[in-house]
Amino acid sequence: MGRQINRLNARFVQMVAESGQYADGNGLYLLTTNGGKRWIFVFRWQGKRREMGLGSFRDVSLADARDLAAQARGELNANRNPIDLRNAERAANSGAVEESVQTFGAFADSYIASVEDGWRNAKHRQQWRNSLSQHAAALSPKSVAEISTQDVLAVLQPIWLRTPETASRLRGRIEKVLNAAKARGHRSADSINPAQWRGHLEILLPKRQRLTRGHHAAMPYSTVQDFLRDLADRPAMAARALAFLILTAGRSGEVLGADWGEIDGDLWSIPAERMKGGVAHTVTLTPAAAAILDAIGRGEPGSQIFRGPRGGALSNMALAMLMRRMGVGNYTVHGFRSSFKDWAVDCTDFADEISEEALAHIVGSRVRRAYRRGEALDRRRKLMDAWADYLDSPPVLAIVREEAA
Repeated sequence: MGRQINRLNARFVQMVAESGQYADGNGLYLLTTNGGKRWIFVFRWQGKRREMGLGSFRDVSLADARDLAAQARGELNANRNPIDLRNAERAANSGAVEESVQTFGAFADSYIASVEDGWRNAKHRQQWRNSLSQHAAALSPKSVAEISTQDVLAVLQPIWLRTPETASRLRGRIEKVLNAAKARGHRSADSINPAQWRGHLEILLPKRQRLTRGHHAAMPYSTVQDFLRDLADRPAMAARALAFLILTAGRSGEVLGADWGEIDGDLWSIPAERMKGGVAHTVTLTPAAAAILDAIGRGEPGSQIFRGPRGGALSNMALAMLMRRMGVGNYTVHGFRSSFKDWAVDCTDFADEISEEALAHIVGSRVRRAYRRGEALDRRRKLMDAWADYLDSPPVLAIVREEAA
């Protein structure tokens, strides 16, 4: 059977609201995140997966997106990287483009487009766009040369104490956009950046508890047992993804982006470009984790494991919303990694470095890691088997002993 093409239609593109990645065929996808929609062209270049942004669905119609994707495929057929060609064209025409940039919104769009190909995380790209369009919408029509401290404060103050992490990231993004505007001559060279923190906004914004990046509300490991049983009663793909995440102690991005080509028997090999630390990681799959994959139905390499009801990728929000529906929205998805770590420390005598390596944390020097890789994988397998056994048993207080090698 040949590949399906032109799967999407204009009405679906207009109406779809659920976050996901929707295939039109031949590498063209509609990417939706938290209400934002944009077109991407996905291809492989020199063995690596690449994404080329084609624009927002508001600016680029479905027909135009297909034309742009066709042009990109033509370049690939001629053995030319379409991203490199586009960057070269932008550089050649930068003078004309810069003259046309006047508003903060227009300049922010051009700035993101000029740097996003260097961002390996598609979610990061969309978060940039969403935060500026949703929370900094008041800045969009203003001249980038005239954005003032009061303008920035008007955007940040409503969310500064209510959603501190979102506010902090937004401030940093506004600061980068305005710094780029100054570097390109759109703001006075001797002007202060109105979104600057040190010596400026830190004096004007109310003090709050310092952000504790990486600290996520974690469900007690003694409660995870019952929660996992409740998940087993739910047929939704989000429930299966969350159960797989718990059993593997993985990050949501690693799980939701998992590809069948990464699964080999009872091993899940995650490539470096999908890992937070940029280092490839191998996960040993317990029988319980493998059973989840079998229940989904093993697929072909290149196809995503956990897909939404309409074929797009599941979003991290889908997992969080599932937890809310189950009455545990006070805990976070990422917190299950802490649950696993607490259990490993409290209920086992495995060396701390084994649980750290199971969490894909960097432990020891590069030479030491390479030397002990095989042994660590065997010991991590025993640790993950013990974690799965614990989750499938009544609460116990006995210490799980590591078997002698």
